[in-house]
Amino acid sequence: MARTKMLLFLMFFSFLFSGCQNKDKLKLKDYQELIPVRVKMVRLSTIRKVIEYVGDIKAKDEAIVYPKVSGKVLEKLKEDGSFVSKGEIIAYIDRDEVGFKFEKSPIESPLTGVVGRFYLDKGEMVTPQTPVALVVDMEKVRIVLDIPEIYLPFIKLKQVAEITVSAYPDEKFKGEIYKISPVLDLETRTAPVEIIIPNSGYRLKSGMFAKVELVIEERKGVLVIPKEAIRGKGYSEYVYVVEKDKAYMRNVKLGIHYGSDYEVIDGLKEGDLVVIVGQERLYEGAVVKVNIDE
Repeated sequence: MARTKMLLFLMFFSFLFSGCQNKDKLKLKDYQELIPVRVKMVRLSTIRKVIEYVGDIKAKDEAIVYPKVSGKVLEKLKEDGSFVSKGEIIAYIDRDEVGFKFEKSPIESPLTGVVGRFYLDKGEMVTPQTPVALVVDMEKVRIVLDIPEIYLPFIKLKQVAEITVSAYPDEKFKGEIYKISPVLDLETRTAPVEIIIPNSGYRLKSGMFAKVELVIEERKGVLVIPKEAIRGKGYSEYVYVVEKDKAYMRNVKLGIHYGSDYEVIDGLKEGDLVVIVGQERLYEGAVVKVNIDE
């Protein structure tokens, strides 16, 4: 009798202990399945496709000034940075020719602009082959890019270009395509394209290194998602969408992209919540704790 009571007690204790273990396991399982994620709402937006290049800024018009006679620099009327008009005298040469009486020979600017650099000092000897100064017209500057033939169908005259330089990293300057060469280079299969940028304040300097963006396609009112939401590669891209605190995988078809934004052609609708952080732990139907990214 005592033995029977002992067996019953052991069975009851084992059942009770087993029930507690199962309950604890169930709680642990529920906790593990509550996966924290950050989501972003799919919205309509405008997206652009751009091609990026680098180039050197140059004055739209510039000319090296040469003297007409041999001699020495007698007088400099202008200095680096001085404004000059076309035909204005910038220096005088003391003619050093036998048989000629002393007469100052003027050196005139061939265009209106700014003296970018004087190459000589007063008293130095020159000949008609000696460069004296560089005059530049900085009201407008230009950049010449070599564009591959694959992109030429998207390039048009007066097309807008956005330019950034290291001197003003947070500012974008607007330019326009001014000239497109009708002939391609046979070795590189590229065509020179000239961009003109207004420069009324002379902030852009000849010789600056510039980054150029050309918009070759723009789409308005399309669905856009961030790059962080996209998983997979090629034709197997997918995202996780949250519905009623559960995550579901959706295959998506993507279009053009700009920066970290990607156009969605198929697979999502406006208002969907796509996961942008926490996808590594997700699976189909996973229970999630949602934090919405604004």
